[in-house]
Amino acid sequence: MHPGLHALISIGIALMTFTVLHQRRVAIGRAMLLSAVALALLLRVTPTAAWHQLVTEWQTRPRGETTPFLFLTLTGLVLLVNVLGTCMQETGVSKRLAPALRNLFRSRRAAMASIPLFMGMLPTPGGIMLSAPMVRDLGDANGVDRGRQAAINFFFRHQLESLWPLFPAVPLVQVMLQIPPGRLLAWNLLIGLSGMIGGTVFLLLAGFPKATDTPGPGGVALLGSLRDFGHALWPIAFTAILYAAFNVPAAIGILVAILAYLLFHRVPRQRWRPIFLSSMEWDFALLILGALLYKLNLDAAHAVADIAAFLSSHQVPVPVLVFGLPFLVGYVTGVTMPSVAMTFPLLKAFMGEGPSVHMGLEVLAFAGVICGLLLTPVHLCLALSASYFEAPLGRILRLVLPPTLVVAAAAFALAWLAQ
Repeated sequence: MHPGLHALISIGIALMTFTVLHQRRVAIGRAMLLSAVALALLLRVTPTAAWHQLVTEWQTRPRGETTPFLFLTLTGLVLLVNVLGTCMQETGVSKRLAPALRNLFRSRRAAMASIPLFMGMLPTPGGIMLSAPMVRDLGDANGVDRGRQAAINFFFRHQLESLWPLFPAVPLVQVMLQIPPGRLLAWNLLIGLSGMIGGTVFLLLAGFPKATDTPGPGGVALLGSLRDFGHALWPIAFTAILYAAFNVPAAIGILVAILAYLLFHRVPRQRWRPIFLSSMEWDFALLILGALLYKLNLDAAHAVADIAAFLSSHQVPVPVLVFGLPFLVGYVTGVTMPSVAMTFPLLKAFMGEGPSVHMGLEVLAFAGVICGLLLTPVHLCLALSASYFEAPLGRILRLVLPPTLVVAAAAFALAWLAQ
């Protein structure tokens, strides 16, 4: 059997294992960890091979990209986001947040979409948890079911990923294909725009509780809403600024923000320890460990490279291959950067480079990555959303599927028109 085919079958079985365990109400973190163990067995990744991969990472990658560092920082981030949510409840900010957002945005639909969209400018793994508390509070206040809340937070979080230069995949593609940044962003704008249009139609208009969006408040009420929104937003903005401007890990930034928040709101010191302890959801740690081990197993077994070689050796129509290969790798890994790094070099023969690059195919390839990320159960953001919003994974995927198909259709149409 071809190694690529064996890898595809192994990944399919591991994904089925995760899905079945999750449907049987096994905690999502445990299900992810058991799925990663199943994948290791199927791909014949021994503990020695996994350790060798860890050593290779440590020797060849920046410390911030190694598995142990990611585990510590991501676990710290998702646990501390829960702490921040508890702090907002303790101080009453969370109760005032939903009406403040309604007043500021005038439209509750616009409010729910804009928060994860703007927070999506912070390219940190697990960063979806920064917007989750605000979306959940606003959604609960407006009668939006938790599954739709999770889908809105997850989908709109990723609509700038093909455009925002802080996502490393964007400058990587620009350098790899030797495209001027302005040209790349102008073409990739289609991915973000089609996603936002699809998300608006299928997530914000269809199935949303009916209510009349009213005109904005007067000046005094508006200032009060700005103040309430600022109380909720500044810890997240502070974390984002430290990360983007000074490369401070988000876990450290949010810890500093929480301590400052507690001091600013004069929360008694004797309440600090109960707030931290009551907010710790340790299944999140298992979820992150399982997701990272999943990726580690793929790297140790060279599975993604084998799959790419298997597919490229068959006679597949160019548009299908250009979209399908990044989609598959994005679906398998759940991470943007490796998906781009592993597939775009193979596809450069079809896309070209420099002034002659076929930008329609570039958009199609990048859209394949984004669509794969939006639909895979192993995407960390999706798993975290299902856990945080207490929503079935299948329902979130069913809600996200139609706007994702809009992105795919727009990309194929552009590739055809740009021939």
